[in-house]
Amino acid sequence: MKLYTYDPAPNPMRLNLFLKYKGIELDTQQVDLGTLEQHGDEYGAINPARTVPALVLDGGELLTEVIGQCVYLEAMNPDKPLMGDTALEKAEVISWDHKIFLQGMAAIADIFRNGHPAFKDRAMPGPLKLPQIPELCERGKLRLAAFWPMIDEQLGKHPWIAGENFSFADIDLYCLVQFAGWIKEGIPEDCSNTQTWYERAKTELGDA
Repeated sequence: MKLYTYDPAPNPMRLNLFLKYKGIELDTQQVDLGTLEQHGDEYGAINPARTVPALVLDGGELLTEVIGQCVYLEAMNPDKPLMGDTALEKAEVISWDHKIFLQGMAAIADIFRNGHPAFKDRAMPGPLKLPQIPELCERGKLRLAAFWPMIDEQLGKHPWIAGENFSFADIDLYCLVQFAGWIKEGIPEDCSNTQTWYERAKTELGDA
């Protein structure tokens, strides 16, 4: 297998923390998003979607979505499970991860990519040129403001976001907090459950 990634970016961070937690080492090549290397012909031939991370399997199959990469790697490396053990746990992890990505990560991405001048005509990742829409910044802020209380309520019921065990959903929420810093946002002060969870997540990930 070979992993094409760019460590500073949010999506690669999600996979990198998954790999680190499970102790998986992969042949890795950095693709410099800062110089737009992902849009060059060489990387485009590997991953036409021109996104990172991209995982090329030993048989030549290409996995371009982090959740798919993690499901595959979990199946190949079942120790220290992050995707749940029972059928219900698996469903809860995927469900909460989906909420985190769509309601939180996507909101931050809208704010960042539609408001930063460096993303002119690149409001979405990939080869398609899309203009920035400033109104999406304001909508993203509203979505993010609604996201935090939902997360805080769940963390008031369980120690981890998908239940009693640390999971990939917690990794994604941790990465979301880091990504929020890119737009100068953080966990609201009144979300005390999430604040407490964040300190435990840092310890769990060895980032204390």
